[in-house]
Amino acid sequence: MKQIKVLVSGCQCSRKFYDLVVKVAKENGIEAEVLMVDDIMEIMQYNTMTLPSLVVDEKLVARGQQSEAAIKSLLI
Repeated sequence: MKQIKVLVSGCQCSRKFYDLVVKVAKENGIEAEVLMVDDIMEIMQYNTMTLPSLVVDEKLVARGQQSEAAIKSLLI
């Protein structure tokens, strides 16, 4: 099972990005635990200040907003 972390700020755009990641994982049958991370100290461990960012199995794979197709390619 994959572990997916969506690093977010408090804005609505970050929440929508998290919801999109969850949707893509479900629609494509990707067995994953999807977590929303908003703790700045934890976010800093991934060496990014661009939010939202996407971490898959502890590897930072994307910074900033991504399209549904891009998210799918990153998760598969």
